[in-house]
Amino acid sequence: MCAGRFLARRAGTFLIVPAALAVALVACSRPAEESPAPGPRVEGGAVVFEPGSPQIAAIQTARVESPRGASLQLHGRLVWNEDTTVRIFSPVAGRVLTIAARVGDHVSAGQTLATLEAPEVGVAQSEASKAEQDFLLAEKTLARVGELQAVGALPLKDLHAAQADLVRASTERTRTRERLRTYGTDSVIDQRFALRSAIAGVVVERNLNPGQEARADANPDKPYFVVSDPRQLWFLLDVGEADLALIQPGATVALTATALGGGHVTGRVAHVADFVDPQTRTVKVQGLVDNFDRRLKAEMFIRADLTGLPTQGVVVPARAVYLRGDQHYVFVDAEGGRYLRRRIRLGPGSDGRQLVLDGVTPTDRVVVDGVLLLEKILADKD
Repeated sequence: MCAGRFLARRAGTFLIVPAALAVALVACSRPAEESPAPGPRVEGGAVVFEPGSPQIAAIQTARVESPRGASLQLHGRLVWNEDTTVRIFSPVAGRVLTIAARVGDHVSAGQTLATLEAPEVGVAQSEASKAEQDFLLAEKTLARVGELQAVGALPLKDLHAAQADLVRASTERTRTRERLRTYGTDSVIDQRFALRSAIAGVVVERNLNPGQEARADANPDKPYFVVSDPRQLWFLLDVGEADLALIQPGATVALTATALGGGHVTGRVAHVADFVDPQTRTVKVQGLVDNFDRRLKAEMFIRADLTGLPTQGVVVPARAVYLRGDQHYVFVDAEGGRYLRRRIRLGPGSDGRQLVLDGVTPTDRVVVDGVLLLEKILADKD
């Protein structure tokens, strides 16, 4: 019984036993609850912990560093040098008779790569032959009419008509000759059309076989032949907007690829695109790299390293930086359990280090462990 009273009946009288009462009072008392440690509070953009708060132990900081010359790592791929590459299609439809070049063959400018049987070419050859005969006949007719008109045997209008016929025949002969020249053939009617290389180089791709029907409206992404000079390739890099200011035409880059093992080759930036890809938010950077030993191949993936870039700002551990919305932030240790959130502007980063161009000073310490805890505390108060 919580009252804790022990009663003793003595001669009809109830007496309270003092010792029993003391025990009962102790048994019924509740231990006093310990007061919880005060939690962190938010003051503006800062999280403040009370002295002795156990949460401070989960927060680790690191001192910022001065940049030693920015380095930048980019990824991209190799492609054919479009200044020394031709993709060969057929301007006429026809059946493939012979293939005169294979992948890897060295070819000269104007060399035949394949021969087609093309009825359209046969029509052009026939028209050219007829136009030549019509021109010769018009010449003879004009000469005969001129002689007769000179002696008064024919009226002047017949002479004018013969002259007009000769002009028309000459024009038609010129047109049909130019058409044959476009096809690269002559007026001998054989219906043959030759696919030729426009440049000297190496056949690096072939999508044509004997007996195949070639079309004038072939897939533009699948040419019948690709001829290029593989001794020099283009590299294409994807560069983020924040790193764009560090790359200028003429800059040298060290390119590494699996085919090079642990080595690298030097390339030079030639062009920086004038627009940002709306999907990847990157800018294409194109450059040239020598490939005289032919170890590099088109469509290889590469990594480009730029070092010694002049820059400003400070360097912080990459894990100190976090993204909130579309802006980057860090937390700075203001001492005394106070951590300030600061908006920053990023430069390039690599090897776990991030260049910060604005928002952090050289004397600051930034939070590297506990960033998410601090951000959650701020978010809960917003």
